[in-house]
Amino acid sequence: MNALHLRRLNALQTHRFPDPTSNHETRANAVLRPVVFGANDGLVSNLALVMGVAGANAEPAVIVLAGIAGLLAGAFSMGVGEYISVQSQRELLEFQLAFQRHQLRLAPEQERRILRDIYVGRGLEPEEAARFVDKLFEQPEQATRLLIFEEVGLDERSIGSPLQAGVGSFLAFTLGAAIPLIPYLLASGGLAFFASIAVSSVALLTLGYGISRLTHRSPLYSAVRQLLLGALAAAVTYGAGTLLGATL
Repeated sequence: MNALHLRRLNALQTHRFPDPTSNHETRANAVLRPVVFGANDGLVSNLALVMGVAGANAEPAVIVLAGIAGLLAGAFSMGVGEYISVQSQRELLEFQLAFQRHQLRLAPEQERRILRDIYVGRGLEPEEAARFVDKLFEQPEQATRLLIFEEVGLDERSIGSPLQAGVGSFLAFTLGAAIPLIPYLLASGGLAFFASIAVSSVALLTLGYGISRLTHRSPLYSAVRQLLLGALAAAVTYGAGTLLGATL
């Protein structure tokens, strides 16, 4: 083992990376992502819609009707879209696995060479890479899945369940979209308007914090960014609604 290789190993041992096999980093996040971002989309899109209609001085009943329509349309769109997206990834993975199994039967030495070259390129000595690949190829299914990951970037652990992703997105969008609408179901006029802004602001900050748990960014930064972006969307649509309401 040369000095450069030793330094690389020491650096890897001292640097704390997330465990790539941890469920927290793979399957759990595969479900959490569509849920968190579904809630974000529901909150921001329906807040913008409600503010836009309110800016046009619409009747409370019109605001509620627009909010419910936006909630239902967006929830079904998000749920179906997320289901199709994840299911398509799984179908692609199944095709690639079948193709890779065929390649292993047809040209095993070529596949060994591909995997050896990948690990040599990452710093392993040729002899070490060869021993690792030879050991791996004693279990063809494991070799197949690792080749798919290294060559295509697909990993079953990070894809998750299409049904869970679809249902999670649907429910999360519904919950997020309901937040700016609820004050208009309980009150009217200025009270409903300002209550909608207040509860939506709290929800935006909370969602920003939730997103920071996925992205590992500063919770304060993520929460404030989320609040500012949501406020910008609401302000733009409110302004547009005000202008349209004055001209219609």
